Amino acid sequence: MTGNATKYLSLSLIALPSLFFVLRFLASFPLPPVPVPAYPSLASLPRDARSWTIYPEDFYEGGSYVSFPVGRVRYWVLGPENGKKIVLIHGLSVPAIVWKDVAPQLAAKGFRVLVYDLYGRGYSDAPSTPYHASLYTVQLALLMQHVRWDNAHIAALSMGGGIATAFAACFPHLTTGKIALIASTGLLEASDLSRTSKLMSLPLVQYVTSSAPFRRVLQKLGAGDPSPNPLHEIVQIQSAYLPGYNYAIASSLRDGPLRGLRPSFAELASRNTKLLLIWGTADNTVPYRYAAHIQALVPNTTLLTVEDGSHDLTVSHPDLVSSALVNFFGTSK
Repeated sequence: MTGNATKYLSLSLIALPSLFFVLRFLASFPLPPVPVPAYPSLASLPRDARSWTIYPEDFYEGGSYVSFPVGRVRYWVLGPENGKKIVLIHGLSVPAIVWKDVAPQLAAKGFRVLVYDLYGRGYSDAPSTPYHASLYTVQLALLMQHVRWDNAHIAALSMGGGIATAFAACFPHLTTGKIALIASTGLLEASDLSRTSKLMSLPLVQYVTSSAPFRRVLQKLGAGDPSPNPLHEIVQIQSAYLPGYNYAIASSLRDGPLRGLRPSFAELASRNTKLLLIWGTADNTVPYRYAAHIQALVPNTTLLTVEDGSHDLTVSHPDLVSSALVNFFGTSK
């Protein structure tokens, strides 16, 4: 009996501390939430940086900043105050400068135009968080609330098209029921992503390309003569000098609104949303055949085909794009 008692006592001395530790762990109050850290934007670069010449803060009129829970956002509002409201959403890598030849034309035609930099691009902060579609859709919803817009037309390029589609599906009351998508993502298959894109999307590569040593190498490589293409140069500057840019690109490729938006397109169809698709037949980034895929999902769709047009139609065919947007959004039908 004494032996058994000693045995039970020994087991209790071993088990009780462990049980106490587990109960303490389960009963302990969780730590307070930590704010999402945000990497700086182009605004953090010295004034002698080339970015200030290529794409200054006042690139468009009516520019301002607004701070949201996960970072500061740069936006511009141009055109007459009583004009029809339209939001322009850029794509994966080039910030709002990509609308440089379209936004002024829309404003001149009487539209009230809202242009902004997505998180992680241009003059908007890069929050250290997954770049899901919801991050981008909430960014736009908060921005529209900030500028006091009840709803607006939406025109979007490339990945911006995926954002616009997810946005209209989640916040239909913030749209007019008319959306223009230019070479839009949302239905991309992995086989259509380039090897570079697939490599960039890997978490390990994301970590390496966001590191200071890697960016110093890019800075040295880009220290020579400026690129003749300002859009290419602004991408190079962001990649070399902004720690959050490569992070945002990699996460967007992996987690963002490039793929898997079939339910969102179906939601647009159920609401009889009117779509305008503008697509180039020589698009190697988001192939032309995806226009037919979207048409199959959203019957109320008009397709404008640009023969031999590539991916960046707002740069290569700005007059055609501007005219198509004016005609599509300018009518009440």
